[in-house]
Amino acid sequence: MKVYRSAKAQKCILDTYNQLLALWDIDKEERDITTSYGTTHVIQWGKEDAPPLVLFHGVGDDSALMWIYNAKALGQHFRLYAIDTIGGPGKSVIGEKYDKTFDGIRWIDEVLAGLGLSEVKASFMGVSHGGYLVQLYTLHRPESVDKAISLAAAVPAGKNGNSMRTMMRIFLPEALFPTKNNIARLLRKLAGANYKVFTENPLIMEHYTWLLKGFNTMAMTYHKVRGFSDQEVKQLRDKVFYLVGLDDPFEKMGGAEALRAYDMNARFYEGAGHGINHEIADEINQMVIDIMQGHVIDLRLHSH
Repeated sequence: MKVYRSAKAQKCILDTYNQLLALWDIDKEERDITTSYGTTHVIQWGKEDAPPLVLFHGVGDDSALMWIYNAKALGQHFRLYAIDTIGGPGKSVIGEKYDKTFDGIRWIDEVLAGLGLSEVKASFMGVSHGGYLVQLYTLHRPESVDKAISLAAAVPAGKNGNSMRTMMRIFLPEALFPTKNNIARLLRKLAGANYKVFTENPLIMEHYTWLLKGFNTMAMTYHKVRGFSDQEVKQLRDKVFYLVGLDDPFEKMGGAEALRAYDMNARFYEGAGHGINHEIADEINQMVIDIMQGHVIDLRLHSH
């Protein structure tokens, strides 16, 4: 299975990936970790003796784009590891064993082992599908997780479990015809009031255009998303911090409702959408710092 639709698309995506990474304006190291499913690309930076925070991006984007407005602020406090999801765009490379037997928990275990984090209780944060991965890993490896933060991702329970159908309703028809106007329209649909952090950044627009044109979304097929049982949701209730925007179209389709119904440890942000960590970066960066440092234990006391 090919991750990119053409060699040209791959080159343009990786070229703009590197340009975005340069805009992080920090000292960083890029590594490739060998796993059973191929090589996983990791960007690491921050204070070497600080608590480790492992980051997962969403479907159809990558680490360079996802953390552009968060890397510098968080790097002043933590040791960060941004993982390019295997099967997703970015610099990870799928291997022969990346097939229907793919095990996401095993993959994360192997990446952490390659990073020397197996014996360390790390913290985890993810956006959208990355937020799902954080929840899944917290369920399966609670002893390995210190803090768990899920951005723009609700608990996948009940009707909220069918994310593919929801995604199609939100991304179509604009994603099928990625003209400049359609991409801007899609970003306005996904984001809240501060959508211009995307549309007025020419490099982000160029990179995102190539992602929509050149990434083969079928390469993520083996990342199965399953709904959680009520008992599993209870296990996550006081372990995962959920930060979600009320203008996020995914939250409007039942995500925020599910978080409230299950009384999850969530904070809701007015005017923010699916790109919450881009749209209100300063606010999210500070909240992540506060959570990681133990200053915030129950987000329900701070919700709008």
